[in-house]
Amino acid sequence: MSPSPPIFTATSAYSLSFVTAVGIVAYAAAKKLLPKDATWQDRVTFIWLAFDGIIHYTLEGSFVYYSVFGRQVITSSGPMAQMWKEYALADSRWGTADPTIVSLELLTVFGVGTMCFYVLKQLIQRDPARHYWIVVLSTSEIYGGWMTFCPEWLTGSPSLDTSNFLFLWVYLFFMNVIWVIIPLWLMYDSYGHIAKSLRLFQASADGKKN
Repeated sequence: MSPSPPIFTATSAYSLSFVTAVGIVAYAAAKKLLPKDATWQDRVTFIWLAFDGIIHYTLEGSFVYYSVFGRQVITSSGPMAQMWKEYALADSRWGTADPTIVSLELLTVFGVGTMCFYVLKQLIQRDPARHYWIVVLSTSEIYGGWMTFCPEWLTGSPSLDTSNFLFLWVYLFFMNVIWVIIPLWLMYDSYGHIAKSLRLFQASADGKKN
């Protein structure tokens, strides 16, 4: 009986290293571009949105390229294709240009990815209008995650391989749950700013009436 192939491969290491490198670039960009007196909340928001936008444009953008006009990840070649083949071991839909996944990724790359960089510009300029767009962006992220997994769960998860720690807890759980937890925190933070501003405006308007 031949030994089982290794679960953690060179492609696994390369994929996780790529994601780590994006995080480092996002952190460096925050240090370089944000005002020195920026709050910790704005710094965390900047780092996340820079990380998020780069991931959407590069990693997910490559998935869209490999999944339209008759192409599929499993029949493509190149470093990015290898990374997606690795992820497709945990969720096979990403290897076969599943139409629901591709449709969501088109919106994610061109819509959400673009919003990330727009909000980064607003953060640098201290534009408070960013809080509206943060809520829109975060809602889109959470909705995208739900529509990625809910149809799969409802049909018994035939495309998911949860047989080992790497696939279940790193690829399927961690690499997706951060796009739920952090957007929820961003929505909570921005709601506080929006609600406070509206209450102050209403109190001011009521004071003028009296």
